[in-house]
Amino acid sequence: MALQDKYKELIQYVNGHGVTDLSVAEQGGILYVTCTAPDNKTKEEIWKLYENADPDMRSGDMVLNVAIDSSAAQTYEVKAGDNLTKIAKNYTGVTWKDIYEANRDQLKDPDKIFPGQVLKIPV
Repeated sequence: MALQDKYKELIQYVNGHGVTDLSVAEQGGILYVTCTAPDNKTKEEIWKLYENADPDMRSGDMVLNVAIDSSAAQTYEVKAGDNLTKIAKNYTGVTWKDIYEANRDQLKDPDKIFPGQVLKIPV
């Protein structure tokens, strides 16, 4: 079975759900899929489709890189006592890691945020 056939449902989904910057390439027995999802919900669905096609994620036949469109993000101003987990609890479906990934340009360590800092919240 060709890899694009194995992951056909995933590829069809990303083609029809507002995903941008899509790149699908097969090289050396590995399917490389890179894209930018419009929101966290779409990103999660892409990962679910990957897991459905390869439940144990052991095949090692796909490299999946899904970013979230940061221009669609809300912002949050950090207050004293905040951490990424506490901030994420204010947004349905958003984890501390999603916030960290959306702010990699300004955060080198997810444990080091400071009051007054403005973070993008991927929605």
